[in-house]
Amino acid sequence: MPTITSRRPGGARADSRPPARPSAQARFTLALAAGKAAGTASRALRAGGGTSFVGKVALRIDPHVLRKVAAASDARTLIVTGSNGKTTTCRMLAALAQAGGLAVTQNRSGSNLLQGVVSAAVRGTDLRGRLDAQLFLLEVDEATVRLVTPDVPPATFLITNIFRDQLDRFGELYSMAKGLEAVIEALPASATVVLNGDDPLVASLAPGAAARRLYFGLRAGAAGPERPEHAADTIRCVHCQHVLHYRAVYLSHLGDYQCPECGRGRPELDVAVTSVRPSPDGGSEITVQTPSGTFELRVPLPGPHNLYNAAAALAGWTALAPPQPLEPAQARRAMAGLRPAFGRLEEIQAGERRIVLAFVKNPTAYNATLREVLRRPGRKHVLAAHSNTVVDGEDFAWLWDVDVEQLVPQLASLVASGTRAEEVTLRFKYAGADPAVMHLRPSRPAALRAALAATPPGESLYIFAGYTPMRELRSIMQRRGWVAPSWKE
Repeated sequence: MPTITSRRPGGARADSRPPARPSAQARFTLALAAGKAAGTASRALRAGGGTSFVGKVALRIDPHVLRKVAAASDARTLIVTGSNGKTTTCRMLAALAQAGGLAVTQNRSGSNLLQGVVSAAVRGTDLRGRLDAQLFLLEVDEATVRLVTPDVPPATFLITNIFRDQLDRFGELYSMAKGLEAVIEALPASATVVLNGDDPLVASLAPGAAARRLYFGLRAGAAGPERPEHAADTIRCVHCQHVLHYRAVYLSHLGDYQCPECGRGRPELDVAVTSVRPSPDGGSEITVQTPSGTFELRVPLPGPHNLYNAAAALAGWTALAPPQPLEPAQARRAMAGLRPAFGRLEEIQAGERRIVLAFVKNPTAYNATLREVLRRPGRKHVLAAHSNTVVDGEDFAWLWDVDVEQLVPQLASLVASGTRAEEVTLRFKYAGADPAVMHLRPSRPAALRAALAATPPGESLYIFAGYTPMRELRSIMQRRGWVAPSWKE
């Protein structure tokens, strides 16, 4: 049968058959090359570090790029998800792995949606898709994890906690738990699930799953109250819905619990922080019990949430079962060198003033951060910047469960910014703050200027910000030379 042809303008002949599609390997290679080029261009043009743009470009060319990278690599995959603590836990895990001699590829900047995960994979490979690492460490958003695990089956799957967070995206707690439970149930017996034993909902996930289970938590005596705070989320037995009894509460609803009705309680912990002593730098000296033995460790980051992050990281490392167990001295060196991830009580010198930047996105995170700030001396100058974009979560009602009443007696000045600035000032007004010290500046540049002007030289400005405002404020600080780009840290 003769080939059918047509004429283009100018008399040129054109074959009506569609052009041949590139092979799967050619498409994969093109996606990797284009993604890497996009990252280089993004950094050169100072449009960002390519923490998500790389992935967007690669996925547009080859939607299966992540699966192909995982298939081409011998690296073990460890995925960390949960409401709070993902970024810091991953940084601790990376430090432990590197101290143990493993090369690590990770999405270090915390870009944890699908395009951020793909970006980390593309940046960490050669053009054949092979990862130059023994550990592929991924922080993954709770709602995104079900899209990632089919392409990148984890050898270890770690869940930090489940708190009420972005209800418009995640739904209520049990809806999120069901999604995570489905991921666990799909894992093979060769995988390990690392669960926060102090979180009643997390500890109860997928009891019949084939994967091995490891539990972490705190067992530091009666170090906390016996009742969860009013904003706590999981306070009833997952099995019979009776109110839980707590022997000790360490953070929100995390602690040593038991149901007085059905008798179910906290599982036996495989990795446990058994004692905590404050250290001069604001962190903690802790004793940790692991399957490999008990040893002392210094956690240089403040707060009980970082004790949980450290326990999670040590449990994740235990689950990896590396050829050479990590020596206590190596663990101590790895943890001692940690610095806060950007926006996690990050301290920034801004001329004659110091900025303490805190990323807060739900009541538990906010209340834990407030407690750490209130331990510091002096009256507090505050910039509270919150928006209800799709990225931040459109539901902002959770602000009313934040204990700002604790801050009001020490409040020297408040600047509110973001799309929810009016609600922030209203919340502080109901908490008893003096209207004379509160100022509304919806624009982020104007808000930062006003907040710094209200802060005397030599004192600190505390910024409590949601995700989008934090990025916006940090970009302003980056242009002023106060901070490095987040992707470089």
